Amino acid sequence: MPVEKEGGLRGWMTIAGAWLIQFSTFGYVYSYGVYQDYYTRVFLTNHTPSSIAWIGSFQLMMPFALGLVSGKLFDAGYFHHLIVLGSVIFTFSLFMVSLAQPNQYYQVFLSQGLGMGLGIGLVFVPTASICALHFKRRKALATGIVFSGSSAGGLVFPIMLNHLLLSKGYANAVRYTAYIVLGCLTIGNLLMRKPLPTNTQKPVPPMIASFFREPEYLMTILGYVSFLMFYGIFFPVVYLQLYAVLHKVDGNLAFYSLAILNACSFVGRIFGNFFADTYGAWNLLIPTTAIAGGTIWAVLGVHDEATLIVVAMVYGFFSGAWLSLSFAALGSLAQSPSEIGYAARTGLVLAISSLGCLFAAPTQGALLSRTYLWIRPIAFSSVSTLSLMLNLEIS
Repeated sequence: MPVEKEGGLRGWMTIAGAWLIQFSTFGYVYSYGVYQDYYTRVFLTNHTPSSIAWIGSFQLMMPFALGLVSGKLFDAGYFHHLIVLGSVIFTFSLFMVSLAQPNQYYQVFLSQGLGMGLGIGLVFVPTASICALHFKRRKALATGIVFSGSSAGGLVFPIMLNHLLLSKGYANAVRYTAYIVLGCLTIGNLLMRKPLPTNTQKPVPPMIASFFREPEYLMTILGYVSFLMFYGIFFPVVYLQLYAVLHKVDGNLAFYSLAILNACSFVGRIFGNFFADTYGAWNLLIPTTAIAGGTIWAVLGVHDEATLIVVAMVYGFFSGAWLSLSFAALGSLAQSPSEIGYAARTGLVLAISSLGCLFAAPTQGALLSRTYLWIRPIAFSSVSTLSLMLNLEIS
């Protein structure tokens, strides 16, 4: 799919639409820490933190596991089909979450873990990839702006859910947020457009196998693969609020911990990718990963309002920059700015790495146990993230 002129009205409308879709899908996933806390203490009390974490981990895995499928379909010209279908599945599943009953684990897993995860999986790679086709010089910045939508969603939805769960109850809290998601997804679908073709010859999509004949791409896969990409870095997203509540940090501030984290993530995604266009995404990705991994260790030092705010802010900024820089770095391996295999080659790495998402939170929950031995999952998550940094440096 060739690229038209840099940005233009069509390109900026597409960024706005993709931002809204990231806001209401992946941004909602970033509010799962609220659900993990609520399910553990109130709604699914017959189940361990580890079993509850399977819901969030499955939901988080799907965008990356389906990256290869959605990337290939995107490159084949099915952009709007993917976005519409994914939006419908995600919204329907979220309304089904509101119908789940207390301690009915399977109802929550099927609707929130499987259904919502499938919906995100269909829209995640296409919404990020479409913007790269509209922009040449500022491709990384465009990607960062789109990904900042998920951080904004992670700022808004945790605040809403924490207040609505207390005032309106579980069903209404989920339902009210579902209406917001429905509106955002509808507007986002209407705004996004594919770039206008610059010639009449349709390019031929490359075969996936051809990617493995590129030494640089193969080394990148080896650097990311060992499940380490996602095995530890999302620990605070899932467990920081629960940690703060159980350690008697001021209740109101504990409920705002995810909002603070994601507000700083919003800034990190834009700033990180702004500088990536000048200094290179790979050059920024390695130190960003190291700082994010080190900050996970600092969760053990959270004991009052000040330390919670500092950890949430630092981790949020660098983890936010990490995700958008990862996508920009992978996209930079495309042979040309207009390469039709852009989404497929990015999706392939994400799909291979996605098992880390699936097993990370349950593994952390099992290490945490019912007795809440926090040092075990925190050490595991931090070391995993720092190991990813070493893998990237070597590769």
